[in-house]
Parts: sequence; structure tokens; C-alpha cells
Amino acid sequence: VILRETDSYAVFKTDGELNLARVRAGINNSQVISRLVLFKRKQTTPERLTGRELLRRYEVYNYIKTQHKKDCAYNENPCGVCPDCVIYGYAVGKGGADNSGSEKSKVFIDSAYAVPKYEESHGTFTLNAPYEDGTMTQGTDTTNRFSEQDHVLPEVPFPSVVTLRDPTPNTFLYLLNNLYRTKRYGAQTTRTGQMRNKVVAIIFADGEIFSNLRLTQKIYDIIGDVLPPYGLDSLKEATEQAVNELIQEDGVFYELIAKEALVSLQNEAQSILADEASFQQWMNSLTEETLNYAKAVGVLKEENPENSNTSSRSRRNKNKTAEDEEA
Repeated sequence: VILRETDSYAVFKTDGELNLARVRAGINNSQVISRLVLFKRKQTTPERLTGRELLRRYEVYNYIKTQHKKDCAYNENPCGVCPDCVIYGYAVGKGGADNSGSEKSKVFIDSAYAVPKYEESHGTFTLNAPYEDGTMTQGTDTTNRFSEQDHVLPEVPFPSVVTLRDPTPNTFLYLLNNLYRTKRYGAQTTRTGQMRNKVVAIIFADGEIFSNLRLTQKIYDIIGDVLPPYGLDSLKEATEQAVNELIQEDGVFYELIAKEALVSLQNEAQSILADEASFQQWMNSLTEETLNYAKAVGVLKEENPENSNTSSRSRRNKNKTAEDEEA
């Protein structure tokens, strides 16, 4: 369970305007309000690219290409065997390199909703494109390169539940590391869009839990109609209370990791993620795990050494026959 909070002016739009939804203010508060929406793909895409950047840096893709003759291109030609393809899934074109089918994502995520109302969480700004001297005039002419753009204000929280299905310790750590490292979301990320992901709780359960919208509405019920920005401690306490109340209604068996237990778990994760030598070792272990998974499901087919030797002998015999005929 994560609090995604804007650290700068962000732009979450699809068709030229900020994404909005008309929903009830809270679970108990039936007033209908407009809320900003952070669509699902605007969350997972930056996080996937963060993970893929690390896979390139530590030469995982180079290893897969050298050892298994598979290239991997995001949204174009997935290899089906790297940690990104196995954990986040793929279904592009004919289904991956060598037409090897598709893989359902093990990361379940949905659109996140801002806690405050739309009127309290956005601002409209005028943008301009000055000339080289920094002014908007050139000679006697004034440029018409002006535009207006709505932005999400800083310190607007978007509570989000990220679900990892069938996790292993390695895949869990991969997802957590991507959440820690990803800092920019939405459009215009070269200029703005910084966000902070704060993990509030981790829940191990035998079924899926509450939605992002219900979490946001429950938090709104707890803090009331308070204007943002919210105090960090009060927002965190409200989120923890909302999680405690909602999880009991979901009818799943669960173990809730929060407060001191969460700090202990995060410290354990950081002992691996903060040291480059252990990070490299963990990355290698994760890659071997996803390669073994790809072999088990038939995406990565191992060449039988016996068949390989037979093929080599066959090729040598054909070459010898050809030489004899030529002689």
C-alpha cells in the first residue's frame, strides 16, 4: 500500500486535459466530487522502464542475447525471459520474440485517485517560449507562442495498492526496488512530474484486497474536508487506519506488515539494494530465476546436447560428401 505524493507540478493527461473522475467523496460521505486520476499505465510504465534501465546497466540483456539469442525491446519485441517480461507480462504483436506467446502480468494495479477535490489539487499556468535573448519580443513583433496548461499541485497524495501475485523473494524485491527508484510520472517528465512513493503497509494475503478508490474514500472519511497540503504524519496515520479497517472487510486471510515491522522489512531490503556487490548478486539470482521460469513454461527452449552433437556430425558428413563429389 503506497502513498504516491507529487513533489512538483505534475501533468497526468490523456486527451489534452487532466484526467478526472466524478466519484463519491468518501465511503460514508455520499457527496459527489471531481477527483484527479493517475491512470494505471502512467504508474507501471515509468516503473518498468526504471527496472529495464537497471537490467541494461548490469548487462542482463547482453547476457540473454549472448547465451540465448534473444533481444528484448519494450512494447515492440519482448524476449519473454527477462525479469521485466516475466514479472510485468507482455502481449505485443504476435506474442513475443519467436512468436512464443504472451505472459499475464503478475503485477496488478489500477488507476489511483487524489484524496482532495479537483478544485483544491490543480492549478492553471500560462506557458511561453521566449526568444534567445529571453524576451517575448523580436524587433517590434511580439510572439504568439503562449499556451495554458493545467498542472497537479505539489503534495497531492494518490493512495495506491500494488498487488504482486505469486511472489518469490526475488520478484518481490524487484517490484519494491522499482517503486523506490522511480521518481517521475506523467507528461513533461524532463521538466516536472516528480513524485515520491511512500510505502505505508505491506499485506501478505491469500486473495486480492480493497481497491484504490475505496482506500482514497476511506482516507477522506477519516481526515474530513481538510484543505491540502496535508501533514505527513496525519496522512500516514489516516492511511494506516483506513488499511486496518478495510482489510477486515475483504474476507481474506492476511498478515499486515506496518509501523515497526515495516521498518524492519525495509531495512532488510535495503541491506541488499543499497550495496552494489549484493545488488549485482541479487540481480544475477533474479535473472536465473526468470530464465528457469521461462524454460518451465516453454518460452525458452533448451537445445539437447545429444541432438546438437548429432546435428554437428550430420553437418560434417554432408560437408565431407560434398568435398568427395567435388573431388
